[in-house]
Amino acid sequence: MKKFFRMDELETTYRREIIGGLTTFLSMAYILVVNPITLSLQSIPDLPDAMRMDYGAVFTATALAAAIGSIIMGLIAKYPIGLAPGMGLNAFFAYTVILTYGIPWQTALTGVLFSGLIFILLTLTGLREKIINAIPAELKYAVGAGIGLFITFIGFQNAGIIVNNDAVLVGLGDLSAGPTLLTIFGLILTVILMVKGINGGIFYGMLITAVVGMIFGLVELPSKIVSSVPSLAPTFGVAFENIFQTPGDIFTLQMLVIVLTFLFVDFFDTAGTLVAVANQAGLMKDHKLPRAGKALFADSCATVAGALLGTSTTTSYIESSAGVAAGARTGLAAVVTGILFLLSLFFFPLLSVVTAHVTAPAIIIVGVLMVSALGNIDWKKFEIAVPAFLTIIAMPLSYSIATGIAMGFIFYPITMIVKGRSKEIHPIMYFLFVVFVLYFVFLH
Repeated sequence: MKKFFRMDELETTYRREIIGGLTTFLSMAYILVVNPITLSLQSIPDLPDAMRMDYGAVFTATALAAAIGSIIMGLIAKYPIGLAPGMGLNAFFAYTVILTYGIPWQTALTGVLFSGLIFILLTLTGLREKIINAIPAELKYAVGAGIGLFITFIGFQNAGIIVNNDAVLVGLGDLSAGPTLLTIFGLILTVILMVKGINGGIFYGMLITAVVGMIFGLVELPSKIVSSVPSLAPTFGVAFENIFQTPGDIFTLQMLVIVLTFLFVDFFDTAGTLVAVANQAGLMKDHKLPRAGKALFADSCATVAGALLGTSTTTSYIESSAGVAAGARTGLAAVVTGILFLLSLFFFPLLSVVTAHVTAPAIIIVGVLMVSALGNIDWKKFEIAVPAFLTIIAMPLSYSIATGIAMGFIFYPITMIVKGRSKEIHPIMYFLFVVFVLYFVFLH
């Protein structure tokens, strides 16, 4: 095993890898709760049951997708990077595709499946690099920052801190309400833990907030701790079956935009995470990422597996940097993370204490981490600032990641041409310009 993971070469030990894998798991564990709550739209009252995904099935799919993705990453790419259904992409899946567009979750899962298969194809053919390089870095950063604002907005909504206001669209909620106060407590606590640099701060913040909620009667006590694994039957294989059951809902322009959005966001998220974590671990060589193709292949396989199991796009997690900080350097750490996700399947009853108000601080903090990409955008160049800003601001205001991406990708060629920088625009960007113009034309 030492030879397989090149542990001597990377000057690491079994102990460091196991501790690193555990640290990464604790830093990512919040997704086991947040993802089922998000995809089942628990924070949205008075919805038909047909619009909601089964909570238990999504929990099982989340844990299995995270386990499969992390283990594949560890064994094939040999990087200490954990994978799980991505924040932002799950929000796009639930709040934009299902809630705003009215697309059934079954069809949305098919969109995730298609994006994963396309990702595999692009990785194997080498087109992946061309597409990534065609999209300007500023727009990539803008997409990440915009998603951060979007999920932060969702976190504030789930907490009751921001509510509907007919006069001005949104306004401040009742901060004296018990559940909202619980979220505020959790947010302050999580911020303190993160500022102190405590590994797994988000996870511990949720845990302590849930305990405080039980003490004050704001959260119901769990009936038991360990149980059998929730059934996957409501979601397993639906993404594939739906291709033949409702082909008319799948092969549309709207679905094309949805698939492209899943694909783009996963592209940027994965590439950024791989580079950041590999650089932190000292694994970069001549400013290049060794085995990048294998890492992206692992990520895309995890997305396909997750879609077939019944969850939104699975992607590499920046929280893996916590494991690297704890000493992880090889794929063994990712394998450890995957095994821990498998063990978590048996603790489903404990999730009853983690309500939307308990998870809201975690969602807000993840948003803060994602918005850090703003610092990489050159705001002094107006031709760059306009498409970047529209990408960022349109996501929370339109409640749609796809709309934000569309606005940015439409304005970028326009501002660059007017500025006289048309030679810097890749032909792929013109193709995307046309796609997103048609998206707005036929949106309704």
